[in-house]
Amino acid sequence: MVDVGAKAITAREAVAEGRIMTRPDVVRLVSSGQAPKGDVLAVARVAAVVAAKRTSEWIPLAHPINLAGVEVEVRAEENAFHVVASVKTVGQTGVEMEALTAVSAALLTLYDMLKAQDRSMTITGIRLLSKSGGRSGQFVRKGGHTDAHRDTDE
Repeated sequence: MVDVGAKAITAREAVAEGRIMTRPDVVRLVSSGQAPKGDVLAVARVAAVVAAKRTSEWIPLAHPINLAGVEVEVRAEENAFHVVASVKTVGQTGVEMEALTAVSAALLTLYDMLKAQDRSMTITGIRLLSKSGGRSGQFVRKGGHTDAHRDTDE
C-alpha cells in the first residue's frame, strides 16, 4: 500500500459510468415499476453507495477513505440502464476506485435483479469520466475515447 501520509489534504471528486445492455421490454418492465423483485433502480443505487463505502474491502491495496458524499444516477435508456456515480472526499488520496466500484456494484445488482427476465444482459463501458483534486490535478475524459493518452490530465 502506498504511503499517503505526506500528501496534502484536498477536496477530491471522481465520476464514473457504465451500462448494462438489455432488451427494451426489460427496460419497460423496470420503468413501469412492474419488476418482480421490486424497485430495481433504488436497490441498484443503494448497492452503489454501500460498495463505494467498502471499496478498500474489494480492492486489496485501496486505502479506506472517509467519503463526504456519493451520488448515483441510474437512468433507463431504450435498451440499457446507464449508471453514473460521483464520489467526494476531503483527504490524502483520490476516490476513482470508489466511483468505479460504485458503478460496478450497481450494474451487478441490476443483473442479479433482472436475470430472470434476460440472462443475456451485457455489462459494458465501465470507465472513469473525471477526477479532480490532489497532486495530479484534474482529468476529464474527452468525447468517449478509450485510449487514456488521448484524454486530458491538466
